[in-house]
Amino acid sequence: MALADIKKITDICILVENIERTVDFYTSKLGFKLRRRAEGFADFHGDGVTLAAWELDHINAHTGVANTRSPKAAHKACVAVELGSPADVDSLHQELTARGVPFYRPPEDYVWNARCAYFYDPDGTLWELYAWNQGGPGDYHDVNDEP
Repeated sequence: MALADIKKITDICILVENIERTVDFYTSKLGFKLRRRAEGFADFHGDGVTLAAWELDHINAHTGVANTRSPKAAHKACVAVELGSPADVDSLHQELTARGVPFYRPPEDYVWNARCAYFYDPDGTLWELYAWNQGGPGDYHDVNDEP
């Protein structure tokens, strides 16, 4: 049995260096509502998925999971948020930029037919704001499908 058959993905937990800095960024800059807060841990309300943050040293102390830090700008994951329209990407980019959220560049249209903007949190977690352009994502074909 595959894991996806057992349970849907319900939480995304980012590993962070400083939980206070992370909570401040996610609440004051991105507008998330804090749901739960404990030593070295916080999670935030989301629609369909819980976003959580766990300090590297805290998870290490309790579980033995490595607390090795990645070099700055070395991304291991990207949290993507689909918005309703390309105009919504532009609007949210403008709003978050005014709040001091660091974007790599202004929103752009990309070859995968989406308008996207990329920013990062204080620990370097990469975020993508995107919306499909006219025509949507196009045809999807599983790499295992026969032509």
